[in-house]
Amino acid sequence: MAFVNDNFLNIPETYLFSEIARKVNTYKEENPTANIIRLGIGDVTRPLAPAVITALHAAVDEMAQSATFRGYGPEQGYAFLRETVVAHDYTASGIGIAPDEVFVSDGAKSDTGNFGDILGPNNVIAVTDPVYPVYVDTNAMAGRAGKPQADGKWEKIIYLPCTKENNFIPALPETRPDVIYLCYPNNPTGTTLKKSELKQWVDYARANDVLILFDAAYEAFISEADVPHSIYEIEGAKEVAVEFRSFSKTAGFTGLRCGYTVIPKTLMVNSTEHGKVALNRLWNRRQTTKFNGTAYIVQRGAEAVYSAEGQAQIKETIATYMNNAHIIRKGIEAKNLTCFGGINAPYIWLKTPDSISSWQFFDRLLTEINVVGTPGVGFGPHGEGYFRLTAFGSLAQTEEAMQRIAGWKL
Repeated sequence: MAFVNDNFLNIPETYLFSEIARKVNTYKEENPTANIIRLGIGDVTRPLAPAVITALHAAVDEMAQSATFRGYGPEQGYAFLRETVVAHDYTASGIGIAPDEVFVSDGAKSDTGNFGDILGPNNVIAVTDPVYPVYVDTNAMAGRAGKPQADGKWEKIIYLPCTKENNFIPALPETRPDVIYLCYPNNPTGTTLKKSELKQWVDYARANDVLILFDAAYEAFISEADVPHSIYEIEGAKEVAVEFRSFSKTAGFTGLRCGYTVIPKTLMVNSTEHGKVALNRLWNRRQTTKFNGTAYIVQRGAEAVYSAEGQAQIKETIATYMNNAHIIRKGIEAKNLTCFGGINAPYIWLKTPDSISSWQFFDRLLTEINVVGTPGVGFGPHGEGYFRLTAFGSLAQTEEAMQRIAGWKL
């Protein structure tokens, strides 16, 4: 008789954004004429950069000819993309990363979720809270989270609160974890750490033999000089940190799916039987077994992001989204609501008024003015009483949403 992994039975029946989609679709069925503006899920709306489109077409043409056709590619990614990533994202910033420390994938969500495959089941996990749900859910699936508790927390996870009261800067854990997830610029709050603040985490990890999993999916949106784009800007980080990056928000690849993970060969972790072992080798083994590589066509498109034309085009797109963020912040503040983010990230994190719960705010926003956002509690217990709006809509949608909010009677 077959048995299921009982850990799956402990997690909520639906993923946060699936539940939002269900609620919106139900409302739409009951109100078919409603003009709903979706500022909830962090999906992009602008088309791919022309340089990317040109590269995709050229790669398709290659696949139509016997001489240039490509079958299975390297699971780690083609050398042309890995070398380009290193040159532009690391060497240009004075960071020494080698191409064989870069692993191309179908996105940061997959990699942050799959990375637990090479981590032992008894590792103690710490997360900032609120947090991207994938970090918690995938550890719950693997049994590292224990049982869900009545307060919305998981039994074995260490929560590092990020709230208005601590300016969304988490305190170092009082109890030592084995693995810490950090996401900066932060999804969902849109807040950041300065270099000096991130250095404290690297120093803590080095002193306490802790692994940092650093999600830098939104680094391209950083505008302030003292906010690091990579954790490897911090001395010693290559000894303790894995970095995840994505083309999804940077270059609009949410539909194409491409990202990469950096695992320095100097990053060693503990084995109960073999002492210190290199994570780079283990992740390579995992990928060659469970992943067949990102499509050649997609990798050529990603390579084009780094061309002079591509860089100019994606910077224009990012500027458009950040203009939307400015409009949303201005509109929320004009409504006398407290908000955060929107400076170095395309997310605005607002405090719900009058002790309205996150889901109550969601329901009212949807049913009263037909605007969709994301309830903060969906990102963890310390997200209760907060709400996230994204800047990834069109300019027209963003302006219309703010006009509706301006006239909304809270």
